[in-house]
Amino acid sequence: MELSKIASAVSAANASQASAQMSLLILQKTLQLQAESAAGLIQSIAPVSAPSNPPNLGNSVDISV
Repeated sequence: MELSKIASAVSAANASQASAQMSLLILQKTLQLQAESAAGLIQSIAPVSAPSNPPNLGNSVDISV
């Protein structure tokens, strides 16, 4: 194998590795941003208040037909 072909193959492998690393960094940043966005949405949800139904409502169910 010629020296220029070996150098070309090494160069292509390095470029491919650098591209894969950049893709991984972009993926990690995207996941981090999505997690922060989801956390903000969860925190913005109003707390659930206690039901204001009368105490006797829903204590029994009539199942006869």
